[in-house]
Amino acid sequence: MARKSFPSPFDLPTPAGAEGWEQIYPYYLVFQDALKAEEDEKFWFCDSQHWPTVFKPFETIGGEFAVKCLGQYNARHLMIPNANGIEFRVHLGYLYMSPIPVPEDQIAARVPLFEERVGYYFQNWERLLEQWKQKVRATIDEMETLQFTKLPDIVPMEDITSGKAQDGSEKLLESYDRLIQLCYQNWQYHFEFLNLGYIAYLDFFNFCKEVFPGIPDQAIATMVQGVDMELFRPDDELKELATLAVELGLQGAFGNTDDVAATLAAVAAAPGGERWIARYEQAQDPWFNFTVGNGFYGHDKYWNEHQEIPLGYIADYIRRLDEGQQILRPKDELVAEKERIVAEYRDLLDGETQAAFDAKRQLAATAYPYVENHNFYIEHWTMGVFWRKVRELSRMLHGEGLWTEPDDLLYLSRNEVRDVLFDLVTGWGVGAPHRAIGTVYWPAEIERRRKIVEALKTARPAPALNTPPASITEPFTRMLWGITTEQVQQWLGAGEDDDFAGLRGMAASPGVVEGVARVVHDADQLAEVQEGEILVATVTAPSWGPIFGKIRATVTDIGGMMSHAAIVCREYGLPAVTGTGSASTTIRTGQRLRVDGNAGTVTILDDADETSAASGQAGGEQAPAAVSGAVQ
Repeated sequence: MARKSFPSPFDLPTPAGAEGWEQIYPYYLVFQDALKAEEDEKFWFCDSQHWPTVFKPFETIGGEFAVKCLGQYNARHLMIPNANGIEFRVHLGYLYMSPIPVPEDQIAARVPLFEERVGYYFQNWERLLEQWKQKVRATIDEMETLQFTKLPDIVPMEDITSGKAQDGSEKLLESYDRLIQLCYQNWQYHFEFLNLGYIAYLDFFNFCKEVFPGIPDQAIATMVQGVDMELFRPDDELKELATLAVELGLQGAFGNTDDVAATLAAVAAAPGGERWIARYEQAQDPWFNFTVGNGFYGHDKYWNEHQEIPLGYIADYIRRLDEGQQILRPKDELVAEKERIVAEYRDLLDGETQAAFDAKRQLAATAYPYVENHNFYIEHWTMGVFWRKVRELSRMLHGEGLWTEPDDLLYLSRNEVRDVLFDLVTGWGVGAPHRAIGTVYWPAEIERRRKIVEALKTARPAPALNTPPASITEPFTRMLWGITTEQVQQWLGAGEDDDFAGLRGMAASPGVVEGVARVVHDADQLAEVQEGEILVATVTAPSWGPIFGKIRATVTDIGGMMSHAAIVCREYGLPAVTGTGSASTTIRTGQRLRVDGNAGTVTILDDADETSAASGQAGGEQAPAAVSGAVQ
């Protein structure tokens, strides 16, 4: 019997050891008892697609800036007729969202405003997009200039003779404030074009659903797929470096890529090595500003700081090239498939309808690449620099005795960090023996918070909270997160009495394969993925590109047709089922699966143990990755 509602946030139990968790986050991010009746009227879903693990207090900055700025473009900039922003709360360490509808009586008044504003962007797309890149790069460049250094014992003599009349502490405070402002600035830029990309695609999507009743969602997505996108450039750079290494006969230098210095030294000493090193250094700026995570957490590892990661991928590509494998994405096949499907559908139309199809498809195809490309500039590049600067500050404060571990700043909220800085500059400025009162307050408080965060990690988040609406119509919720009426009903247990015993999700990328599951909960587990396995994860990151060349298919817990997992799998020609809700906790590594990316189903075929997976025995033949039923 299917349930009618998810639990109320006020009724969920707190994991043992996490008591008092509400106090480690800003008050405005947690559900308030005084608003219980109002909050329980709303439907909330967990965004584990972008925030799959528990927040440390400082890390809420990503969720706050991202969701606030997404909302402002809906509700204040573009005046989208039927969609305002999204309310958000942190509950038991995870981010929950509730889309805000536009009242029916306000929709009509927003339409002309929306058309005028969106029309201007689409009519000036290339100019404004180039301007966007310049704005974003300028923000990153300024962020790079910020420094967090130890305050001097005495003010330099030149500050006396120049009449500066400041002690330098103002620079420390200003630099921190500016770091936060620059991060916020690029998050505002992030959504300037993203929502437009979704709007253009959604317009084409709705048009196709109207003129081609029964058209598969995948067929529409295939007609605008990007093939060449900047988000794939880091992975393409590694493939070129691997190809060059084979061409120069440098394979022997890549035996132990965990030792970065020794690997690069061995390459440089080999004949032709200088040429390879020059190409490697060229690739780093900007393409190594890339994280194996998603950019939202302080622990994310970036290629330019952990070069064993890209070198390891290069070594694997070298191995595959030596085995005669094809490591490039099937671009020609993807383009041919796109052109075939476009032509078949277009031929069904005539006159004005065909012209409208052409115009809407072209607009969607023009805007579509940004849906992924922005990710490199903001989540990867901007946030990579941001987290590096945060670590610099944290380690400087660690040196002042404010906490016991170098990166413990992450256990403070960003506003608490401002207090710590003023505490420090006050104690330093007046010559107090302890410099900062925080040296006796924060170590114990951080340990308390550390234990709370670890306790919160012991429980998986509820996929949703409260009673869902009868029908979920908000377009971004459906398209990006895959939160559909059908999916929510499945989470509530609908369909459990039918004959299908597997998992259902969104048919995100076409094709049918069988193989052995590899369940990945963290980017650090990517090295365990074997050739020919089926990747099962809460969510994938765009930076997992090198893994997509090894696997047969992808299954995720959350994500819609425009999620990163769906887009990347379509561009790699891999079947994908997204938004299953519980694949990563239901499936075990080593189980044999059938993934049907046409129907959106995952079937567990047997309980093969993990040893078969570890040996890379992932059999089964991949079905053609064409869109099933291209013309209905």
